[in-house]
Amino acid sequence: MEGNAAISLSLLSLGLERKVKCYNGYFINGYIFHTEEYGHGRKTYNIGVCIRRSTSSEFEVDYYGRLEEVIELQYLSEQNRVFLFKCYRYDTIDRGIRVDPHYDLVEINSKARHRNVNDVFVFAKQC
Repeated sequence: MEGNAAISLSLLSLGLERKVKCYNGYFINGYIFHTEEYGHGRKTYNIGVCIRRSTSSEFEVDYYGRLEEVIELQYLSEQNRVFLFKCYRYDTIDRGIRVDPHYDLVEINSKARHRNVNDVFVFAKQC
């Protein structure tokens, strides 16, 4: 391993801090995301997330959801932080979505919660 990679890996192996930080919003990939609680009652906010993934057959599948929490995990070395989004995700495979052909807008069945309720965290940089 190269010098910096070996140092980073050894610092990560020390583990996580025992505390986490939570935020009402987060700016990443050119977008500002807000938690649903923060956005409630405001005129403008962005609680919607889209996670692009690939299935085992290599077809792109997009997952959509609402942002519930922004969580910062910090490793024992201060420079290594990870931001996670806890999301309420929708089932876009079995119950489907509809894309408006004229405006290219995605319409989601908001009553269709993703079946795997234990799979609620994504890296912020994936959204």
